[in-house]
Amino acid sequence: MELDYLKGVAEGLLFAGGDEGITVSELSNVLDISLDEVRHLIDELQTDYKEQNRGLMILNANGMLSLTTKPDHSDYFKKWVIQPKPNRMSQAALETLAIIAYQQPITRAEIDEIRGVRSERPLQTLVSRMLIEECGRKETVGRPTLFRTTKEFLTFFGLSTLEELPELDSFFDSETDASDVDLFFDRFQDE
Repeated sequence: MELDYLKGVAEGLLFAGGDEGITVSELSNVLDISLDEVRHLIDELQTDYKEQNRGLMILNANGMLSLTTKPDHSDYFKKWVIQPKPNRMSQAALETLAIIAYQQPITRAEIDEIRGVRSERPLQTLVSRMLIEECGRKETVGRPTLFRTTKEFLTFFGLSTLEELPELDSFFDSETDASDVDLFFDRFQDE
């Protein structure tokens, strides 16, 4: 096979190896080339990264090869990590999340009926943030998709189980303003 092609495959395998990395012998087995050829590929990749001032390098830690960022770029990564990121969710997404949390499993049509408006966009937002997931189909006409909250939802709110969600009745006693209902979900607005 062509050297550039093998370098590309090796680079992809290094990336896919993530934090765990991949050994030279694993690369040799997967690429079906000798250990010396793998070492040559890695040397070529390291040279490419260095000569082209790329942002990556190959780290060899205890025989495990992995792609990593260059140490001399660390100040930029620190700056990026500490920058506040817009992570606000719309009121529609918060309403939809609350409905799913308390009524799951639930279909989009049922959510729309409770909210009185379409919930397609808020559902997409919640799925992309991995706070909800599809959990099957309802045994009814059209077999609509059912949604439920995820483990990430529980983790984010510091809950072990859904039973730890505040009781809805406690939000609606005579001393509670309806705006207090969102207090539990306000954490999304602050982060």
